[in-house]
Amino acid sequence: MQEQLLAWYDRQGRVLPWRVRPEDRDAGQVADPYAVWLSEIMLQQTTVAHATPYWQKFLAEFPSVIDLANADRDRILTMWAGLGYYARARNLHKCAGVIRDQYDGNFPKTEAELLKLPGIGPYTAATIAAICFDEATNIVDGNVERVVSRIFKIDAPLPKARPEYRRLAKTLAPKFRPGDYGQAIMDLGATICTPRSPKCQICPWQSYCTALKKGTPTDYPKKLKKAKLPIRYGAAFVLRHGDSILLRRRPDKGLLGGMMGFPGTEWGEKPKDPLKAAPESRNWEKCEGYVKHIFTHFELRLDVYRAEAIDKSVTGVWASLKDIDEFALPTVMKKVMSASSK
Repeated sequence: MQEQLLAWYDRQGRVLPWRVRPEDRDAGQVADPYAVWLSEIMLQQTTVAHATPYWQKFLAEFPSVIDLANADRDRILTMWAGLGYYARARNLHKCAGVIRDQYDGNFPKTEAELLKLPGIGPYTAATIAAICFDEATNIVDGNVERVVSRIFKIDAPLPKARPEYRRLAKTLAPKFRPGDYGQAIMDLGATICTPRSPKCQICPWQSYCTALKKGTPTDYPKKLKKAKLPIRYGAAFVLRHGDSILLRRRPDKGLLGGMMGFPGTEWGEKPKDPLKAAPESRNWEKCEGYVKHIFTHFELRLDVYRAEAIDKSVTGVWASLKDIDEFALPTVMKKVMSASSK
């Protein structure tokens, strides 16, 4: 199975900007742990197509992990805006600082050492160790879980049965070419063993797939039924003065931590008197409709209020509208700003 998968990867594996393919390695290229780490952090809960431009911009502005560590955190958060899961950006900066200060700017070379770094979990540590340092690890992401679930026809549902998926995945992982194998099995899940329309007829592992033999590959992986997303409510206040707009930084702890945003109420039950949370008393105008934004665990609905300030005495950061892209505004706050202009 290992030989067949690696032969398929050698022929048809994806070409990705951060990836050193076998032919690249034969030509003398080596995997850059900084570039691989950056890509893996960005790809968490994010598609390759969406993450790639961010990866390219980060590498252009911060060519090394030391450059990233030396950067202002707000600059990193600003460049991250739109990628979501903003704790990743905070941990990115923190991790870069640890590598600079404790490892002389060099990434640790083992899975065990990599796991000690902030923001690096089992999957990322295993991936960097295998791809960059040829350590035989057990790389398991969502794509690998899907492949393994079909090969072994695992009836235990995710996420509770995740340890069993990891155990079975480890029985397939080789000690030779561990980085190529990890990338190969992820590619298999991403391009062949897809969730809804798997291309079983061209899969290099079709003869080993128990779910295919039973004619039920799309029944796997089994997952616990998701509960309907709860709805949380709130209000946001957009205060302008000429060509400037009032922003405030959100606390590091909590959702959208460290990012810039508009003053507002807490998110939860529909506020009975939202104007009590407004930055100052004035004639607030409620904008038409509401902003809807989907987070992982809930749906947010924000009423938007707007007003004009007499001066800039209100506490916060007064951002010039023409320079608004220089501030770390997450997508939901950009939606708020757009709603306030209608």
